[in-house]
Amino acid sequence: MLDYDLHCHSTYSDGTLTPAELVARAAGRGVQLLALTDHDELEGLAEARHAAELHGMYFIDGVEISVSWRKHTLHIVGLKIDPSYPPLVAGLQQVRSGRGARAQKMADELAKVGIGGVLEGAYRFTTNPNMIGRTHFARYLVESGQCKDVKSVFNRYLAQGKPGYVPHQWAALQDAIDWIKGSGGIAVLAHPGRYMVGRQSMGSKTMRELLAEFVELGGGALEVVTGSHTPAQYAEFARYAQEFNLRCSCGSDFHGPNESYRDMGRLPDLPLGCRPVWDDWKAAPVVKAV
Repeated sequence: MLDYDLHCHSTYSDGTLTPAELVARAAGRGVQLLALTDHDELEGLAEARHAAELHGMYFIDGVEISVSWRKHTLHIVGLKIDPSYPPLVAGLQQVRSGRGARAQKMADELAKVGIGGVLEGAYRFTTNPNMIGRTHFARYLVESGQCKDVKSVFNRYLAQGKPGYVPHQWAALQDAIDWIKGSGGIAVLAHPGRYMVGRQSMGSKTMRELLAEFVELGGGALEVVTGSHTPAQYAEFARYAQEFNLRCSCGSDFHGPNESYRDMGRLPDLPLGCRPVWDDWKAAPVVKAV
């Protein structure tokens, strides 16, 4: 079986490596089929595809769409999308448009607890200013000595209920799934183990309600093996996938060296009984450079 990594990020959203650097790192770690899934952004795909051809890797176009569902922010990965599909392009532009205003509010909230100059500092860590987000704030707060690492910044300042957290209305779940499916792709619920209520995981009742709605709206897969999941969660979400007849996906969710839950490639196998998201890709194979 090929080594798949179907979830990672470049400098076009909140990763630290350019698409070409990201592909080179993936190739060096044995990845043979890669999807770039930047947050709400498609601009890095052409560079990543070209780099993948140079490395003799299979590559598919992807994206990760920010979604508001009830009081939760969800992430929906789209795989095998058409990045030129007009409703997808327009929808992502609309999602991105609110990031600047949210960033200003985050900076204002952090100033209230005595941390100034954060907005300018955060923008220094962006390659694509339209995609400014919490990770860029976190990198600046590490640089300025507020915390030792990005994870600590989120726990202390940027997670829900913390001083720098600002709620935001992202895309509707129906819209995100429609954009992905309309472009020919498959919608994947990303890292389901990370969705929290306060400090607790979402809980089985709410998770089942989410998955039922996700399936009803056209969602097709669940990210079972991902960087932030534990082995116990691999098994847990494999059971959810079977219960809701969803295919299973895997990806590192890599953002950068020393900043991610795990490095690219060499992911654990999907649990037994999982139906891989790529099972029917044989009917429409990805193109490998000759």
